[in-house]
Amino acid sequence: MSDYNTKIIEQFRANDGKVEGFDAFEMLLLHTTGAKTGAERVNPLAFRREGGDLVVFGSVAGAPKHPAWYHNLVTNPAVTVELGTETYEATARVAKGDERTRIWEAQKAEVPQFAEYEQKTDREIPVIVLERA
Repeated sequence: MSDYNTKIIEQFRANDGKVEGFDAFEMLLLHTTGAKTGAERVNPLAFRREGGDLVVFGSVAGAPKHPAWYHNLVTNPAVTVELGTETYEATARVAKGDERTRIWEAQKAEVPQFAEYEQKTDREIPVIVLERA
């Protein structure tokens, strides 16, 4: 894990889910199981609420490849979510078709940075729904 992510995770946990400099959107900590290693991985991610579910995006700021955590949850969809002071189990699933389009368009409208990420890459940015287990 990078020092950058480590600092964000520490600040998230010390401040009930709040991270300085990330006021434009809410954050969560997503725990996945390594697809190859089986080791636990934790990643701080922006999310949006969709009904009772949370949704995260594999944007990597428009990088050419999907993030490692995406490959982990496709292989092992049982994840743990830290949201503020709450921690719970969830099942991750990749949104497809009309559902993906609806959520992705709403995210871009709400947080224009995501539209910029889309312009930087040729890949379709994954939209992942986290359903509470």
